[in-house]
Amino acid sequence: MPETALLTGEQLIGRTPSRAGRETFCAVDPATGEALGPEVAEATAEEIDFAARVAECGFEGYSMREPQRRAAFLRQIARQIEALGDALLERCHRETALPVARLQGERARTLGQLHLFADLVEDGSWVGARIDRADPARQPAPKPDLRRMLVPLGPVAVFGASNFPLAFSVAGGDTVAALAAGCSVVVKAHPSHPGTSEMVGRAILAAVERSGMPDGTFSLLQGRAPEVGQRLVARPSIQAVGFTGSLAAGRALFDAAARRARPIPVYAEMGSSNPVFVLAGALAERRDAIAQALAASVTLGCGQFCTNPGLIVVEDSAAGMAFIEALGRRLAAAPAGTMTGPGIKTAYEAGLEAAAALPGVALAARSAARGPRPETSAQAALLVTDSATFAAERRLHAELYGPATLVVRCSGEEDLVELARGLDGHLTATVHGSDEDLDEHRQLMAVLGRKVGRLIVNGVPTGVEVGHAMHHGGPYPATTDSRSTSVGTAAIERFARPLCFQDVPERLLPLELRDGNPRGIWRMIDGQLTREAR
Repeated sequence: MPETALLTGEQLIGRTPSRAGRETFCAVDPATGEALGPEVAEATAEEIDFAARVAECGFEGYSMREPQRRAAFLRQIARQIEALGDALLERCHRETALPVARLQGERARTLGQLHLFADLVEDGSWVGARIDRADPARQPAPKPDLRRMLVPLGPVAVFGASNFPLAFSVAGGDTVAALAAGCSVVVKAHPSHPGTSEMVGRAILAAVERSGMPDGTFSLLQGRAPEVGQRLVARPSIQAVGFTGSLAAGRALFDAAARRARPIPVYAEMGSSNPVFVLAGALAERRDAIAQALAASVTLGCGQFCTNPGLIVVEDSAAGMAFIEALGRRLAAAPAGTMTGPGIKTAYEAGLEAAAALPGVALAARSAARGPRPETSAQAALLVTDSATFAAERRLHAELYGPATLVVRCSGEEDLVELARGLDGHLTATVHGSDEDLDEHRQLMAVLGRKVGRLIVNGVPTGVEVGHAMHHGGPYPATTDSRSTSVGTAAIERFARPLCFQDVPERLLPLELRDGNPRGIWRMIDGQLTREAR
């Protein structure tokens, strides 16, 4: 087993491991209830403060490293994670109960993100360089020389997610985007998979050493108490926050950042029901296929996806009722899944019971399957209501995290549009329709475009492609900033800010802004996009 796979339960603060905390906790196998050693120390206030200070020192050196060296560092992280081999997958499976095949795919996505951002950094055009050349003879006043580009923000705090222990955690999208931008990173690991987090954290630190990056480029803190994250966000050196999790936790961090003497941006992904509209033509053409695809999407990963289709809208007709019955049969026959922790299962059951008890809401289907452990085994469910009830009862608009979905029956196109107008912000919206449907429901599509960050036609929302054009975000409460994505290369913009240089001598300018364009990047010069030298 590689050295980085050995677990200690320590805080990894740059090159200085620390175990000052007296409070400890252990990971627990969700499928068996077995405690998984070692005991993990809860980060102390002094350790949190130390991590923030080290990150500030590390940022000054790391941000000045050449882009080619930062790109090589990202690729080295990928190599170190890959070197963990099956040991990482086995530990992650035991801590989360996620299938090994699923984790293999997630590891591949994690490695792919690292290489994708390395390519982006090497290309260099992401900095958005703009040059407006001076005109000393301009009247009535001379025109100055102005040059603008994106520069790294500073140390970033990243919070690991429970449902994606690799791709949205220690070496996940926020961490990689921040490192690519030139920021140092302090990760607060999710307490449901501390061993996995430590293994990946040690892999990153090994990459720091092998790549010659400064101490403080990366640190990892562990802890279950909310105070750990709250204190980290409040540290003056932290300049931005990346978070994936619940609305309550994300909003608490957002509020804590806003209370600072110098507020900072918090990019929190928090909750989404990802509405799916199934139109009449689509029902006529492929009712059963849509029901099958949505049932698989609802139960994928035991419903623990941020893009889980938790709200489905159909017409109140014979075809619509047949679709509901087809969907219900499939959910009732679905096997039980294991959620990543008992707290998540408890919240799922409480939310499902509360929704089903509301007047006008029916529990139309429920799987009778049982899993290995009642505390974490969850059954699929289908709730059904009408548009009037949905409009009047705001509790039905909240995300129900787990393998359940709510079908809302609507009476016609006007009813569909009104329902869409009343939606909160979501990550995605999906429309299933025939060609004729899509032409006739352009107003619905336009309204949905104001409510989400990604609009899907004739597909399912689960399955988020990592690339240059992906946007994984949406209006509140899906995220705290709908302009930002947590997936894809545009995520680098979260952790950068513009800096304009006015009449600065060329020798003092960043390479990206010098006349000769030594990096060969795309730049806007006097309003024209070009790769040519000035």
